[in-house]
Amino acid sequence: MRRLTLLLAVLTAAVGVTWFAQPEAADLTVYCAHDAVYAAPFLREFTRATGITVSVRYDTEATKSLGLTELISRERDRPRCDVFWNNEPLGTARLASEGLLAPYRGTGWARIPAAFKDPEGRWVGFAGRLRVWIVNRDRLAASQAAVDATWRQPGALGAAFAKPLFGTTRFHLTALHEQLGADRMRAFHADLLRRGVQVVSGNSAVKDLVAQGRCAVGWTDTDDYFAAIDRGAPVAMLPVTLPDGATLCVPNTAAIVRSCRNRPAAERLVDYLASAEGELALARSRSRQVPLGPVDNEALPAEVRALVPAARRGYRFRTLAASSAACLQFLKAEYVR
Repeated sequence: MRRLTLLLAVLTAAVGVTWFAQPEAADLTVYCAHDAVYAAPFLREFTRATGITVSVRYDTEATKSLGLTELISRERDRPRCDVFWNNEPLGTARLASEGLLAPYRGTGWARIPAAFKDPEGRWVGFAGRLRVWIVNRDRLAASQAAVDATWRQPGALGAAFAKPLFGTTRFHLTALHEQLGADRMRAFHADLLRRGVQVVSGNSAVKDLVAQGRCAVGWTDTDDYFAAIDRGAPVAMLPVTLPDGATLCVPNTAAIVRSCRNRPAAERLVDYLASAEGELALARSRSRQVPLGPVDNEALPAEVRALVPAARRGYRFRTLAASSAACLQFLKAEYVR
C-alpha cells in the first residue's frame, strides 16, 4: 500500500508542467491528456473563434492520463481545473463517481450516441481511437489468422502490449474483464505472459517495436499506427475485437470540474469539443480520430472514413465505473509491487 501511495504521488508530480498562457490570466484552465501536438492547435482555434482564453496543463506519455485524474482528485477542496479533456473514459468515470464533475447536457452531449457519454451529463465522449493490432508487413502477413497464430506463440517473431495500468490498454483489459469475468481474465492475462508476449512502457513503445521489426505484432491504437505510417514504416493494422464481436473504440472525454470558476466558458468549450466541427478537426489532424456523432462522412479523410463502421461497433460497458475499479484492483496486484 505504501508503494502504491508513492506511485500515485509520483504520477501526480510527473504530470506535464507545460502551461499555455498563465493560469491566472486565462478564462479557463484545462487539464488535457490528449497529446499536446494535436490538442494545442485545436484549443488555439477555440480561442480564435470564441475569444475565450485557455491555459492548458498536459499529461505525460509515462502517466497515460492517470496523473491528471489523480491531480483533480487531490485538488478536490481547491480545484484549479475547469475542464478536463481526457483521452479515455475510465479516469473520467472515476471522477464522476467521486462527485467531482458537474452535470452538463449541452449541444455536444446531445449529438453523441449513448454508448459514449454519461447519462447524467457528467462527461461526454467524442473523437475516438480504435484499439488495433499493428503488424510489421515485412515479418508477418496482415491477416487475422497470422496475427492470432503469432499472438498464441510469439517465438522469434515477437509480440507486445503496453503496461495496462494506464490509458487505452487498461480500457482494453477492463472490457475483457467485464466480458470474461474475474477468473477467466486472470487466466487470460497469465497466459499472455506465459506465451512470452512482452509488456512494454506504452502504446508508442509497442508501435516502435513493430515498426522497427523487433516485434511482428502488438496491441496499440489507431493514432500510434498512423504515426508509424506517416514515417513510412512497413505496418498494417487490424481492429481488435472482443469475444462478443464488438470492437474497442476509446473516446476522448470532456467534463466540467465541480466548482468551475467560469461555468459559461466551460460549457462552450465542452460543446466545442463534442461538436461536429470539433470532431472533424480532430479527424483531419495527424491523429485521425474517428467522429462518434453525426458528421458529413464525405468531409472525412478516407483513412478515417474507413474506420467509422468499426467505431460504431464499439463495446458498450454495462457498468463502466464498477468494471474499471474491479479490473484496476486486479492490475495493481499484478503490476504494483
